[in-house]
Amino acid sequence: MQSNEVLYNRTIFIALRISFFALLIVWSFKIIEPFISPVLWGVIIAIAIFPFFEKFASLIGNRKKVASIIITVSALAILIVPSIIFMDSVIKELQNYSALMKSGSIKVPPPPSAVSEWPFIGKPLYDIWLLASNNLQAAITKFGPQLKEFAPKVLSAAAGLGMTLLQFIISIIIAGVLLTKSGISEKAAKSIFTTLIGKQGENFVKLSVVTIRSVVQGVLGVAVIQSLLGGIGIWAIGIPAVGLWALIILFLAILQLPPLLILGPLAIYGFSIADTTPAVIFLIWSIIISVSDSFLKPMLLGRGVDVPMLVILLGAIGGMMLSGLLGLFIGAVVLALSYKVLGALLVDNILVEEENKLLTENN
Repeated sequence: MQSNEVLYNRTIFIALRISFFALLIVWSFKIIEPFISPVLWGVIIAIAIFPFFEKFASLIGNRKKVASIIITVSALAILIVPSIIFMDSVIKELQNYSALMKSGSIKVPPPPSAVSEWPFIGKPLYDIWLLASNNLQAAITKFGPQLKEFAPKVLSAAAGLGMTLLQFIISIIIAGVLLTKSGISEKAAKSIFTTLIGKQGENFVKLSVVTIRSVVQGVLGVAVIQSLLGGIGIWAIGIPAVGLWALIILFLAILQLPPLLILGPLAIYGFSIADTTPAVIFLIWSIIISVSDSFLKPMLLGRGVDVPMLVILLGAIGGMMLSGLLGLFIGAVVLALSYKVLGALLVDNILVEEENKLLTENN
């Protein structure tokens, strides 16, 4: 009877202790949850630029703190200055359009007749475009309710863009701190992976690092290339708001959507504002940009990673669908690690089966 009571008290004591630790973990997670995303981005940025950081630090006499400060300030300038210029440009464009609307001097070119022959959307798009060309005020009045419904979404997206910019500023600062403490950060990562996985932990740290760099090159790198090339083409053909279109192309490319979704309509619009030859050249240029990832990704994605490119690509796309832009890297790393762990388990099972077979034959 007494032993049962002791066991009961011990069970209650253990349950209370486990509950207390669980409460601390959950509570701590809730406290640090707002910082998880910036810290992860900081880790990703630090890993991506670490090779450049090492070379730059060696050039200035291995002064890592100075190198980190210079890189951090430069990265912040590269992020903040274009953002301010872009926002200023957008505000001025909106003010100009508003002034033109009030004066009634804004003109929309008539649509090409070929637009009406497009499947599904051709006829309604042609009618709307024609109405805007003949009487812009009437078109705005007709679609006023839809525009009013769409306006809050635009404002929400703008606010989200501002928060994203702030998050990246914090992440760059965190990355700068991690670069100065690169040795300690590497030891901590190896210790965590070794604790969780075992003796292969150090190899998995290396795999995570090269996977992140591979995604930076193969996904973000290709997106930046397509955005820059698209912006050059849009500027050359004379379409306004080049920065805005280039930014949209960048987001489409990161989302693994073809830039032709934007460049196609712009190329068609180019026929109404430019001569036939430059418009045709811009259309061909747009098609080349849109298909460029088919040969750029094999060149850049998966370089230095002992994992098939398809695994990295599926992890990046699936991770992004699950967790947004951050999921590009997390998904690729998780799937690459899963692939290697599964491969190791399969090899171990094959070795065990071979050993059992040999033992059976010897007996």
